[in-house]
Amino acid sequence: METKNNSMINEFILLGLTNSWELEIFFFVIFFFAYMSILAGNCLIILMVIFDSHLHSTPMYFLLANLSFLDIVLSTVTVPKMIIDFFKKKKTISFWGCMAQIFLAHLFGGTETTLLIVMAIDRYVAICHPLHYTTIMNYRILVGGVLLSWTVGFVHTMSQMAFMVSLPFCGPNVIDDVFCDLPLVLKLACTDTSVLELLLVIFSELLSLIAFITLLMSYIIILVTVWHRSANGLSKALSTLSAHITVVILFFGSLILIYGLPISSYTIDKFLSVFYSVITPLLNPVIYSLRNQEMKAAMTRLRSWSINFKPTF
Repeated sequence: METKNNSMINEFILLGLTNSWELEIFFFVIFFFAYMSILAGNCLIILMVIFDSHLHSTPMYFLLANLSFLDIVLSTVTVPKMIIDFFKKKKTISFWGCMAQIFLAHLFGGTETTLLIVMAIDRYVAICHPLHYTTIMNYRILVGGVLLSWTVGFVHTMSQMAFMVSLPFCGPNVIDDVFCDLPLVLKLACTDTSVLELLLVIFSELLSLIAFITLLMSYIIILVTVWHRSANGLSKALSTLSAHITVVILFFGSLILIYGLPISSYTIDKFLSVFYSVITPLLNPVIYSLRNQEMKAAMTRLRSWSINFKPTF
């Protein structure tokens, strides 16, 4: 009976991180402050890029502001509900709420993956072709890069959801994770999903691997180019790019493990899910922006402006 499908599953049960009430309170405090830090750090970057004339005219900071926006919405898809669920004995999510989480997570994740490639291209042009930087990375190219990122993200998530919403679910409807993600929900379908599992690996793993290899190659080319020009410049570039490479490895490493491991062997899935949705958005403002000298100068100007500003009544 094909009617025993999505209509029979009104909600999914999330097992969460732990069954201990003391640990749930501990995790609530940790993730609450982590989420507040994500919002504060990324919103600060966006505001500085918008209002600081030294930043919003520079291509790199236009892309950084878009990355910060993606970090905010990507973490907001899952983290607020996860925080609220720490106070619930029975953690549930509606069927369509689960589908929305999957759709938005893959939309924003695919968009951020592509945007990181655009940012790597921007850094390559800035370092390897500094005299032509503003000409090559003009406003049209920047907007086109951002729109391309969103297009790739949308196509990526639609390729996942096209077969997901029509799958029959007849129970059990228990997800051993803190939020809905495609591999674990796919595992609950009461039909043969071997072909869909293969498509999932192809769509998600291929995008992650292409982006990961492209980013590493761009960083290698940058370092080699700088090394040929100046040994002193190499050490400076390496100190800057090492942090970027660390974030890239952490971000794409978690994605590759989540979608590359066999679906039946998700022993570290909860850790990877939390890492992907909390740690990476928390690290990006520090690595890409707050360590940047121009961003520090902008923060100093903003602080000076706020001190000197005295409203008149």
